[in-house]
Amino acid sequence: MNQTMTLSHDLHRDDEASKIGMWLFIFTELLLFAGLFIVYGVYRYLNPVAFHLAAEELSVTVGTYNTIILLVSSATMAMASTAIRLKNKGMTLLLLGITLFIAFMFMVNKFFEWKGKFGHGIFPGSDDLLRLGHGDTLFFGLYFFMTGLHALHIIVGFVLITIVAVRVNNNTLTADNPVLLDNSGLYWHLVDLIWIFLFPLFYLIT
Repeated sequence: MNQTMTLSHDLHRDDEASKIGMWLFIFTELLLFAGLFIVYGVYRYLNPVAFHLAAEELSVTVGTYNTIILLVSSATMAMASTAIRLKNKGMTLLLLGITLFIAFMFMVNKFFEWKGKFGHGIFPGSDDLLRLGHGDTLFFGLYFFMTGLHALHIIVGFVLITIVAVRVNNNTLTADNPVLLDNSGLYWHLVDLIWIFLFPLFYLIT
């Protein structure tokens, strides 16, 4: 009975369509952030001094640390895809666990970074930010919106990778059907790619 159900499930599984769907989703996400990057570029061009001064309020050290750990997480996700194909369940779970830990650390760093800004009265709608001027308001408005949207993608990725890890542990995701892990990896690489653009725009170009 179980074998019949498994066979029926495999017959209805379309891995290629699943991968194409993920690539289309990634394309729409890239379009979304490309639009935001264009908005950022226009406003920066119109307010160069204000954006320059506002960027100096951000910690390059924190941004660099987050960039490094996200790059490491991309590597661990890629290695997890290889490990599952080698039928190494233990290594796959270990690599997924490392990726989840890194995602958690990124969110912790982002929490304290945002907390510091709120503590200094720098957040959208605050009186302190409004007193700094229109350019600063635009910069930090974009900063909170774009990094917040990126953080939301991190949370979604965390949930996806957790589901993958549970399925690997339950032997419902194996070397014979690794597409969910592959798609989750593609999504996670997208999250990292977006941050690679956010990091220099907000932290390095001062």
